[in-house]
Amino acid sequence: MKSDKKKIAVIGLGYVGLPLAVEFGKYHSVVGFDIDKKRINELKSSNDVTGELLSNEIAASNNLKFSYNEKDLAAVDIFIITVPTDIDKSKRPNLKPLESASALVGKYIKNDGIVIFESTVYPGCTEEECIPIIEEISKLKCNKDFSCGYSPERIVPGDKSKSFKDILKITSGSNKKAAKEIDELYSSIICAGTYRAPSIKVAEAAKIIENTQRDVNIALMNELAIIFEKVGIDTNEVLDAAATKWNFTKYFPGLVGGHCISVDPYYLYHKALELGYYPEVIASGRRVNNYMGIHVGQKTIKLLLEKNKDLSNLKILILGFAFKENCGDIRNTGVISIYDELCSFGVNVKVYDPIINKDEATKNYKVNFLKSTPAKNSYDAIILAVPHKILIERGIDGIKKYGKKNAILFDVKSAFPKKYSNARL
Repeated sequence: MKSDKKKIAVIGLGYVGLPLAVEFGKYHSVVGFDIDKKRINELKSSNDVTGELLSNEIAASNNLKFSYNEKDLAAVDIFIITVPTDIDKSKRPNLKPLESASALVGKYIKNDGIVIFESTVYPGCTEEECIPIIEEISKLKCNKDFSCGYSPERIVPGDKSKSFKDILKITSGSNKKAAKEIDELYSSIICAGTYRAPSIKVAEAAKIIENTQRDVNIALMNELAIIFEKVGIDTNEVLDAAATKWNFTKYFPGLVGGHCISVDPYYLYHKALELGYYPEVIASGRRVNNYMGIHVGQKTIKLLLEKNKDLSNLKILILGFAFKENCGDIRNTGVISIYDELCSFGVNVKVYDPIINKDEATKNYKVNFLKSTPAKNSYDAIILAVPHKILIERGIDGIKKYGKKNAILFDVKSAFPKKYSNARL
């Protein structure tokens, strides 16, 4: 396929869509589309507030045009949908962004057009939910008038060691011709190569079990951490000992948040229930991981009470609020459950994170964020929840200086040696 002569649109310019649009824009004619006008105007100035791409990286994409005007999609041949797939308050899949994007494509897709989905979904979603919307609006039929495919995103926000070009890409198509063309398209920009899945459903399932597997494995470590705490031994010391066996897989306990691992299992859970099966392991893993922030909060309060502290006069500092270290993404952060649990005891809680966008965080969460470095000798307890590099570089003395004399330190992810903290998972 001479894809360089075909115009591509990447719909949704978040952590996934922007790097994809920028890379395609080096070799193909691309429209980077998003309904967020503010986001588009920032990107036109080569400014990525997510921090995933530098200004010069965006500017280097010579054939990329950013737009919030849907009329710019009229000349597009290949649509790639990278909108978020979240869950609602009841933990059910929220497909509204995906449905809206599908409807948008339906307005502009032409004969021989191709639409590719990258958003994480349950097996069957692309063909059962999205394609019918495109067909209804376009009055075209899939595999007769246009083709579709699924190529799951594998970007890891905050991880600069591997860009998406360096991660092998799964591709699939609704027919053999589309599967070949889509695979060739991604092969033109992915250095690590591609893997052509036999069907769209297989590609969808492959993606969703990547994160479900991690969720379940971390849940096991979290449950073990609670058990070992009650036994009176350190989880990390147990893992070090167990890892001396060659076939032991080393996972670590911790908070599980973000837009992938804490969300994707619910999509598979939802699909299983539709099929009449209750997924015991997936459900229990989610319950354990959702509980860990509560556990950290309760353990901190317990340690303070053991020191005969009056809760009404206590001040607690949480360091880090993003869902993972060295990343400014606050979506579904597990830290909020620590904060809420501590607040339920009536203590004064402050949060400091030097990486996140404070305005965005304040808009999305009812949290007392510090806008500047915490005051010294001010807190009865410090919870190092997210060990950003910028925080760890301050050293253990730099962390402890925020606390009063004999303040409690809860090192959630064991960023420092055991001897420096009162508790860790």
